[in-house]
Amino acid sequence: MKKKKNIILENIKLVSAGAKGVAVGKAEDGKTVLVSGAVPGDLANVRVKKSKSKYYEAEVLEIMEKSPFRVEPKCIHFGVCGGCKWQNLSYEKQLKFKQNEVLNNIKRIGGIENFETLPILGSENEYFYRNKMEFSFSDSRWLTADEINSSENIEHRNALGFHIPGMWSKVLDLKECFLQEKPSNDIRLAVKHFAQENGLEFFDLKNQKGFLRTLMLRQNSKGEWMVLFQFFREEKENREKLFDDLIKKFSQIKTLVYAINPKSNDSVYDLEIQNYFGEGFLEEEMDGLKFKIGAKSFFQTNYHQALNLYRKTLEFADLKGGETVYDLYSGTGTIAQFLAKKAKQVIGIESVKESVDAAAEHAKLNGISNCTFFCGDMKTIFNDEFLQNHPPADVLITDPPRDGMHAKVVEQILKLSPKKMVYVSCNSATQARDLALLKNDYKLVKILPVDMFPQTHHVENIAVLERF
Repeated sequence: MKKKKNIILENIKLVSAGAKGVAVGKAEDGKTVLVSGAVPGDLANVRVKKSKSKYYEAEVLEIMEKSPFRVEPKCIHFGVCGGCKWQNLSYEKQLKFKQNEVLNNIKRIGGIENFETLPILGSENEYFYRNKMEFSFSDSRWLTADEINSSENIEHRNALGFHIPGMWSKVLDLKECFLQEKPSNDIRLAVKHFAQENGLEFFDLKNQKGFLRTLMLRQNSKGEWMVLFQFFREEKENREKLFDDLIKKFSQIKTLVYAINPKSNDSVYDLEIQNYFGEGFLEEEMDGLKFKIGAKSFFQTNYHQALNLYRKTLEFADLKGGETVYDLYSGTGTIAQFLAKKAKQVIGIESVKESVDAAAEHAKLNGISNCTFFCGDMKTIFNDEFLQNHPPADVLITDPPRDGMHAKVVEQILKLSPKKMVYVSCNSATQARDLALLKNDYKLVKILPVDMFPQTHHVENIAVLERF
């Protein structure tokens, strides 16, 4: 028997938000319906894309009644570029659904019920909050449905913007973006205009050829900018004309760097960065601490919320001055140096050598002598020998990537047995999984969700644990 195709579910009332920002409702047969393209509060007719035993994955066909939580998206590219999927949902409700997601994950996945939940820390800036944006060049831009159906010959196919979700070879030609403050849009548009006027070749992603490949724009809190280009090949004369034009037009550009990248991917981390103008880095300051931000540096993309997150981590650690603190997944040492002000010593562990080198450089820059950083894969370096050769921890901070902590790392934390832990997470589902592994030895005292990325479904969470 053939499976039914094109299943339509009518008048689905969407009541909440689920993982990855989908709206959630119930079908008449009792199955949960996960709907992309809708917001909680909508009444919609939807088309089923996937039918599972307990739920449907669906997309909106028609909104029958609009949610009272809907707002008008600011951006003309909303719904196409794939970013800012919650621009059509009021910020107040975004915060509510993010807090609920964290709570549900900890209770459902972590199996933990009794803890204090602090109100989510919303972002002061709902837009223009990112300090780093990356754009791709393409000689075959994404065409709208109207353009595809038009009989007109489309000549201008160059694009500088974002990849279309699920279609890596297609790039949306970005006219505006509300994520990074001025002059981000102006710089990007000036680059495209110069390239078009001077016949510079945009990258062919399918056939891997061309000249202009990617553009990264980075700023610090003082309004100084870094511009990073990736070129598929060297064209010295064209490159220098482009650079000189930008430097002349935008006094905010403090440094301009580039890399030649003939690889099959756009990753910058294994490329040699060439400096054309300025010092090759930006300097950032957070509560008196200075950090050098280079082309390859990791730094939180929402400066103001990152500062709030670090301050809260320090507050929750509640250091008195005599503690030994372990900082797992320490990155470029930002949190470690916030903690160093009030700790006896901080031991940081990080797998990326460039980050460890940067952390040591930052400590030296800030005159901090009580931080030591070690480089290695967390699940191998953080072993019995490491614990034997270093003092026991009074407080442990962990800020792992989205996958959370490896089970071996959790096992070593239990051996280390610090009195207190502060677990910073960018994925409350994997955080909840890890909390479940710790709950026999540690009490979850409180959590604080933090919104680092307004207009998206992403949410950070800080969890404070104390040993029984």
